Amino acid sequence: MKKLKKLIAPVLVLVAALLYYLFGYHKPEPIVNPDPTNVEIPVVKPADLDSLMEIPTLTEDGRIVEHGAFVSSYNPDTKIPNWVAYELTAEETGGNRSREGIEFRMDPDLKGVRQAMREDYAGSGWTKGHLMPAADAAFSNSTMTETFYFTNICPQNETLNAGDWQYLEKKVRQWANRYGSVWVVTGPIVGENRYGTIGDRDVVVPDAFYKALLVRKQNGSYSAIAFVMDNDDDRYYLKDCYLNINDLESLTGLDFFPALDDKIEEKVESTVRLSDWGI
Repeated sequence: MKKLKKLIAPVLVLVAALLYYLFGYHKPEPIVNPDPTNVEIPVVKPADLDSLMEIPTLTEDGRIVEHGAFVSSYNPDTKIPNWVAYELTAEETGGNRSREGIEFRMDPDLKGVRQAMREDYAGSGWTKGHLMPAADAAFSNSTMTETFYFTNICPQNETLNAGDWQYLEKKVRQWANRYGSVWVVTGPIVGENRYGTIGDRDVVVPDAFYKALLVRKQNGSYSAIAFVMDNDDDRYYLKDCYLNINDLESLTGLDFFPALDDKIEEKVESTVRLSDWGI
């Protein structure tokens, strides 16, 4: 009997070791020390548009596309967005992703709609102007790429694109840092369509561009301002091209920031406090 126990004992040890290896042992995950300057901010698509402060009242001529950094209302008739809306936070302004190698292309999330293409812009004399600038979405590779979809692009004068419009984009990032975040709605004003269309798909060239901005100050109150710049190579100083939200609504036919309480909305959208914007 003792001899049998001696034979069985090693077998039991082997069986126990095998069971532990199969069911009780978990290989530890490797420890990764991420580069703090290259950490991607988690991207979550919005679920309820009505609850988002930046979303204008929706209209029938827009096909809504939601991405990680912005929401676009794309117009199948003009082949450009009606508007692009997003909230830019102070944390997101610190993104450092490179745009090198990213190509403009049709939005893969917009099914069954004829979109603009790179060929429409070739030789047209107009640049592919971002509505949400790539620099605002540089906090992750996916959001940076999405800003190059044609649901975020309009034909834009080259001087404006690289000059005063870009300066305004930089100011928006500064305001996001100052207030913690800024709600942005930006888009084209087709107007009289004095520049016509470009390409085989008849992409409409806007007469002008706008930005509508809203911030919540530390004391809980809101402040809003809008800017309009014509789509040409003139100079546009912020002190000369600002207006209140109500005036922009008259120009565009859109209803901005409807998620605000009605009493607050009327007061905020009818006035501009330049001191809030350093103008």
